[in-house]
This record gives sequence, structure tokens and C-alpha cells, in this order.
Amino acid sequence: MTQRDEIDQTYMKTALEEARLGGLQDEVPVGAVIVVDDRIVARAHNAPISLNDPSAHAEMLAIRQAAALFGNYRLSGTTLYVTLEPCLMCAGAIVQARIERVVFGAADPKGGAVVSVYRIFDDDRLNHRVWVAQGVLERECGEILSRFFKQKRIRADSSLK
Repeated sequence: MTQRDEIDQTYMKTALEEARLGGLQDEVPVGAVIVVDDRIVARAHNAPISLNDPSAHAEMLAIRQAAALFGNYRLSGTTLYVTLEPCLMCAGAIVQARIERVVFGAADPKGGAVVSVYRIFDDDRLNHRVWVAQGVLERECGEILSRFFKQKRIRADSSLK
């Protein structure tokens, strides 16, 4: 394991902590962390239900925090760690924010816009390139989502009885 791999795992563990916080609030447990110069500058979890905001994905909230901190919408030189592959909306925001690198845990075969359904960052027509690392703590990132949805199904089934 390289030093970069160890660093990526460390920050992904922080993103997983955020995901757990979201799950405790009955939000889909996705967490995100933005890092620059080996320092966390933003962290968030999904909150569209609690904020009544369909754009309140973990990535979007973290991008907003970092942009406010820097006083600039461009987040050049940053790395975004997120437990689930970004969706189309979040991938677009990542390009617009000029985030340098995205590290994600679990792929999203139904809505992922990085490697699964779409490959936004591979589109040469866009004016920004994003480096991607995928599968970091993939098992842990996938399990937190699987457990959440399994519990949701159990609660739904028991309410029907």
C-alpha cells in the first residue's frame, strides 16, 4: 500500500463518519470531505430530506462550505472524498468548482456519473479535467448503504402488518 493509498483511506474514514451521521438522521448515508494541503476544509452528509432541498447531496454541501471558506467558487487544488460515486448533478458541480481530484468508495450502478452510468469527467468537451480514484474502502462504503436500505425495507414491511 502506498502512502497516497493510506492518506485516501484516512480521509475516506472521515467521509464514512459523515455518512453515519446522515443515516442517523434518516438521510441516505453518503458522506463527503474536501481536503486541501492535507487539511479538511469541508465535511458534510446528505441532507435533502431535512433541508427540503433536492440539491443537498453530501458533495454539494461540502462544495458550498469550501467555497464559502475560500471566498471563491473555484476549488483548485482540492480533493473531494465521497462514500458513493457522484451523481450527474454533483459531477457537474465538481467540474464547475474545478476540483482537482475525486476519490469515491462505492460505485452507483443506478445513478453514478463518474464510471457507472455516465463518464462526465472523461468528456473532452469540458474545460476541466478531474483525476479519479475509485473503490477506496469500497466494502465499508457499500455496506453502510446496504444496511440503511435493508433497515428501511424491514421498517416498511413491519408497518404493513
